[in-house]
Amino acid sequence: MADRLEISPEDWSVIYPILVKHRHVRSTSEEQCRAFLVAVLQILRSGSQWRLLPEAHGKWNSVFKRFSRWSKHGVWQSLFAGCIHHPDLQSVFIDSTINRAHPCAGGAAGSNAEDEALGRSKGGFTTRIHAITDALGNPLEFLLTGGQASDIGQAETLPALTPAGARAFVGDKGYDSDAFVQAIVARDMKAVIPPCCNRNKVRECDWFIYKERHLIEYFFNKIKHYRRIFSRFEKTARNYMAFLHFVSALISLR
Repeated sequence: MADRLEISPEDWSVIYPILVKHRHVRSTSEEQCRAFLVAVLQILRSGSQWRLLPEAHGKWNSVFKRFSRWSKHGVWQSLFAGCIHHPDLQSVFIDSTINRAHPCAGGAAGSNAEDEALGRSKGGFTTRIHAITDALGNPLEFLLTGGQASDIGQAETLPALTPAGARAFVGDKGYDSDAFVQAIVARDMKAVIPPCCNRNKVRECDWFIYKERHLIEYFFNKIKHYRRIFSRFEKTARNYMAFLHFVSALISLR
């Protein structure tokens, strides 16, 4: 378990140069910066409350405030973006997964559930993670909505999040829509989406490309080994996304 709560020297050699370039990262030493990330990893991996952070990692409130400040200023997002190296854009995969939200995730001050990507589905109080990965299943971009949101409901947003140069856009039947397919084609990508059985005019689907779609499911499986992703406790979508960016950065370095 201890190895899972450490950042390897190889990973740190990539992470630290990215962090120090961000103007909102203030650290008196490299050792302190690394110790802070290990403390956040402890919370992310174990799913424990901030107040239960072991004293060896420092004062829990100081760690939480710094984590939240980095979230506010986009440090975690920058870290994730910096860890993406030469993505395979032969095809990109899209899908979503629903995670249960604890009741303590509600009630963010000055906001509402919709703004914080919280909703109610058949699974109860939930958040839905919409993800885009490259042809190898490595994460590229995310979008958060309430759990009741449909896949196709994000049709206008998701193609715009896809990196330029992607050749094929792969999704399941939940994304089968003429308007969505047209939006994909308009961005010079091939739509690889199986047609729904109730279509009057059946569209062709490249099953050779589609069979690799399981790679995005593997990605969801990886991130759910981190309990702060598997269960949402954060009141704000911003902080939940920060955890998602951090774990995705670590996965991208593997």
